[in-house]
This record gives sequence, C-alpha cells and structure tokens, in this order.
Amino acid sequence: MSNLTDKVKKRRTFAIISHPDAGKTTITEQMLLFGGVIRNAGTVKARKTGHYATSDWMDIEKKRGISVTSSVMQFEYQGKRINILDTPGHQDFSEDTYRTLMAVDAAVMVIDSAKGIEPQTKKLFKVVKQRGIPIFTFMNKLDRDGREPLDLIAELEDLLGIEGVAMNWPIGMGKQLKGLYDIANNRVELYRKDGEDRFIPLNDQGKLAEDTELAQDGLYQNTLDDIELLREAGNQFDEEKVLKGDQTPVFFGSALTNFGVETFLDSFVKLAPAPESHIVNGDQVLKPDTPEFSGFVFKIQANMNPQHRDRIAFVRIGSGEFKKGIDVNLARTGKPVRLNNATEFMSSERVQVSEAVAGDIVGLYDTGNFQIGDSIYAGKDKIEYPELPQFTPEIFMRVTPKNVMKQKSFHKGMTQLVQEGAIQLYRGWSTDDYILGAVGQLQFEVFAYRMKNEYNSEVELHTLGNRVARWIEPDQLDPKMSSSRNLLVKDKNEEPLFLFENAFAERWFKDKYPDVKLTSRL
Repeated sequence: MSNLTDKVKKRRTFAIISHPDAGKTTITEQMLLFGGVIRNAGTVKARKTGHYATSDWMDIEKKRGISVTSSVMQFEYQGKRINILDTPGHQDFSEDTYRTLMAVDAAVMVIDSAKGIEPQTKKLFKVVKQRGIPIFTFMNKLDRDGREPLDLIAELEDLLGIEGVAMNWPIGMGKQLKGLYDIANNRVELYRKDGEDRFIPLNDQGKLAEDTELAQDGLYQNTLDDIELLREAGNQFDEEKVLKGDQTPVFFGSALTNFGVETFLDSFVKLAPAPESHIVNGDQVLKPDTPEFSGFVFKIQANMNPQHRDRIAFVRIGSGEFKKGIDVNLARTGKPVRLNNATEFMSSERVQVSEAVAGDIVGLYDTGNFQIGDSIYAGKDKIEYPELPQFTPEIFMRVTPKNVMKQKSFHKGMTQLVQEGAIQLYRGWSTDDYILGAVGQLQFEVFAYRMKNEYNSEVELHTLGNRVARWIEPDQLDPKMSSSRNLLVKDKNEEPLFLFENAFAERWFKDKYPDVKLTSRL
C-alpha cells in the first residue's frame, strides 16, 4: 500500500491552456527537452525544414501549424512522473479541451505578454476555476516588446478574478531583454547565457553585487523599483491559496528562446499537487491510493498511427494500479473487458505500458468497446465517475459521399470520427440524410480532410448554417410539427430533436405548441 502511495505522490498531471498562437505548443516542447525525451525542439513555424512540433502529430496540424487534438506526453523529471496534456487552443475544439481539463490535477496558462488575456484563455480559465484546481501562469514572448508586467498581473485580477503573485520579473523586454529577477530563488537569470553561468546570486538585500556588469544597467534599476513596489503592495505568495485555485504564481519568460522555462518547470514540479481524490457514484470519495484500479475515458482518437488504422481510448487512472492484462468492468454496460494492449505516449511515439498508477494517462487500443465518459473499474464494487461535459452543436451540415461506390469506407470513417466526440451525427427523421453538428467551422474542415486522407472517402458538405438544437420527448412528437424552419432529426440514440433556424423560429414553435417541452439536451 505504501509503495502505491509513494508512486502516486510522484505524479504531476496537468494541461496547458491558452489562446491560439500564445506559444503553448512551444513551451510543451521545451519541457520535453528538459525531460530528455527530445533532442531539439521544432517550432510550428519551421515548416520549410520539415521540423514540426512533436505534440502536433496529425498531418493537418503540421500543415497549418495549429493543434486540433489534445496530445498526451509523459516523461520523468527530478524524480517526478510528468503527464502533460497539450490541448487545442482553437476555440472550435473547445469541447475536446473541456473534457481534457476533467482529467488533470493542475493547469498551466500561457499568455502572450504583448496581447494579455485573450477570449479563448478566458473561456478555458472559467472551466479550470470551476474545478478549483491550481493554475500556474507563464507570461510568454518576453523576447518581443510587450505590455508592462504590472499591467499583466493586474489584468489577471480584473478579468479573471484570481490573485497573481510574481515569482520572477523581467529586466527589460524585446531587444532590450537582459534577464529575469528571480524572486522565488533570490537570483538573477541572464538572457542568452547557457549553463549555470546564467544564474547570479543576489545578496541579503536582494541586489546584485556592485561589481556585476548588470548592476549598473538602468533597466536593472527599474526592475528593483518594481520589485520594491511588489513587496509593499503586491500579493504575497500563499501556497494554500494556490492549491485552491484562488492565487496563481506568475512566471515570465520566452518559450521560443527557451528562457525562463526550466525555472518555471522546477517551481511547478515542487508546487503542483499530486493526484487527489475523486467523487464517484454520486457522493463517495475515492482516494487515489485505493488499491482497486479505476479510471475514466476522456478522449477517443482514431488513426493516431495511419499505418495501423488504430483507435485509442485515453484513460485517466483515478485509483489503484494498472497492470497489463488486468480484468475490468465497463460501468455503462456491466460487461467485463480484459486490458491486454495499453500504451504510454511520447506524442506520436508510443511504448507498451506494463503498469501505471493513479494520475497517469494510458491509451487503450479499442475495437469499439469504449465511449467518451466511460468508467472502468476492477473488483466487485461498481465505480462510476461523474459525467463529462457535452456541448450542443451550433453549426450543422449535410454530408454525402462523393463516390457512392465507396459507401463502406464512408460509413466506417463517419462512425469512427463521430465516436471521437468532436462532431455529432444526426439522421433525417424521414429521409435518413446524414447531418453533422459541431461547435465550430474548423471541425468540418478537419472532418473532410481526415475522411479523404485516412479513409479514402471524399465527402461533400452542404451547409445548413447555424441552428438551435432542441430535443423533444418522443411521446409529445408529431412529425407534422416539422417544417423548413425547424428540421426534425434523430440523434445517435434515435431520440428526436428539432434544428431551429433561429431563436425566433423556436419562440414561434413554443407559442404554437405551448404544452410541448423542449430541452437543450436530453
């Protein structure tokens, strides 16, 4: 038991959230560099050289320089087992990100220091805040001219309602960047210096020795003034507040030039929590070092390896220990499943896993047993984790195969991609047309791209535009209620719903059928 407890205490599982282009994938790569799992970081801009971000494994991600899937990467660092989940920054894929945030114990928020807090960061922050998990902030792109650091800290409080406490402070920025005043470690970290030479200790007064070259620089003197102001009027570091998600430690740096990232990672590993208890079966507290294995599926991904046409169910282990060949029960169906084939991730590179413990993420090769949100458990006592968030689609399209002779590959691709959860499938009530619903337009582009490249099935998409989806109780349904302004369809469970042209069409329907109950999701 104590051996399991020790293993669990070494786990650090977190997601990285940000607005697109804030540098989230780049900082992930630098962390992997320090973890010794890659030799050089490829930035998303290095397309001509053929170097792509390690965490962007899908072809379309490499071509466009964006993350559209949540990657999972694992490595050892300073005696800890790190699980990083690099989430899509693009808002069209926020549903995938929201579910991923249910599988972590902490979050790293990356902010572009020139732009400050952007809309997608704000949305994702709200989800993290609701969960009450610790948030660590990295103000990125210090190698470019940006906003005043004091403004950035103030914005955290004004826009996000969380205390920001500076762990280090820039000495200049952009072309004038000299280094970081490291408050937490009482030292200065010099910019563009390698090895231990980049650190200069501060004296008891928190200053550099007079004979240090930087001590005479006006930018350093300005930083000292800021530090004095922070000490007198700024928030004081409070570990209890950090762990509750009420205060965020703020670090400055540049992921692209690998400046300040190692200091950030060192602090994160010390301050971030090990896996904590989950609430299961409605109201029971399940400790992570409970011996019986359990976990939940938070993501499904088809074709991570195009050569093998595989399908992976990503499982967050919530309790106990996973061992190869373990027999588990699937809570949704009550059926037993033997987990023979599991993998750990280094982005697109994978290794067979023989054991893993609470806090770890494992990938289970899946032939169609699992759905997003499934709970699995070993032992006699049923363990069911809370439902994962689902979002009602807002944009809808009819989809047909370009080549009617390729119906088999069309249906296979459609089934597998829909099971990943980024796109919802509906059928016409009387016509059996295929209708896809998604939160954002980019999801349709990715769907069409993957159908062509992974399933050899070109599709045609015909827009239905933005629609308001509302479910109706089957016993209240009369198909004659349907019209061009409120399309009647059925979901994957054969449940009826209307796709209203707009809010006005929905109000008109409610006025005409006042006794009919409509819901945003059954």
